[in-house]
Amino acid sequence: MSAVSVLTLIRGRQRHFDHLLAGLAAQDQLPLELVVAYMQDHPPAVREDLPFPVRTVQVPGETMPLARARNAAAAGARGDILAFLDVDCIPDQRFVRRAEDVAWMDANGVFLPEVRYLPGCEAGWLEGDGLPDYHRLLASARRHPAKPAIAHADTLPIDDFGELWGLAFILSASTWSDAGGMDEAYIGYGAEETDFGRRLRASDARLHWVGGTVCFHQHHRVHKPPLQHFSSIIRNARLFRERWGEWCMQYWIDDFARRGLVRFDADELTVLRAPNPDEIAATKQGADVLYS
Repeated sequence: MSAVSVLTLIRGRQRHFDHLLAGLAAQDQLPLELVVAYMQDHPPAVREDLPFPVRTVQVPGETMPLARARNAAAAGARGDILAFLDVDCIPDQRFVRRAEDVAWMDANGVFLPEVRYLPGCEAGWLEGDGLPDYHRLLASARRHPAKPAIAHADTLPIDDFGELWGLAFILSASTWSDAGGMDEAYIGYGAEETDFGRRLRASDARLHWVGGTVCFHQHHRVHKPPLQHFSSIIRNARLFRERWGEWCMQYWIDDFARRGLVRFDADELTVLRAPNPDEIAATKQGADVLYS
């Protein structure tokens, strides 16, 4: 039996979730389970023909308690290996097998698979049998230009724990526990993953790119910068500086400063005004923006 628990978070996005389920049903090695932490009133709909169990846990509170939701999913997992996968992702057929392979190779490792980005698709990404159309996915998806090409590699070490991204990462349950999970003081959008990278580094974990599998990120419209999360970004950036003595999310905060929303230097982040609804609406990206 597989030792891999796949974990995902959901708030809306039922169609994306359906595609994730299809990707897990197509695995050449099935997961032990899928654990779903849902941040909404009702659990998502789950198709009945899945060849693995799906367990759900509700995470109450404000609309995006991301750190708390990941902790809840990990606490409910029964596997020795935790494979976190965002609800926006469709794993290729080798995702679970590669997760198990690399986690046994380095029990103290944290592994980031390659993510490729899909354009918008009204028809969806499934074939008539309800499984992903992988030929079409591979032909349509694009690699992020700032990330290495690792699909056919084994593993590559990563020195910068700032590369950790919650979209897709794999680690043993013991490595998660040694790092203390995610800090639930981070509320809403931003910084909880960067903070977790620091916790992992402090616990002597090792970070790697892992090849041999691809996760396909389903398109959705985003705000750049994410002005709709202005308040939580400011709060969490200040908290991160208290924790670690430096700022994070500087790319967003610098953008806020250019817009006259904040005053920002090495020592202080001061809010001058909040963005107005028109400014927030104007930052929503077009349907042709892939890397979200």
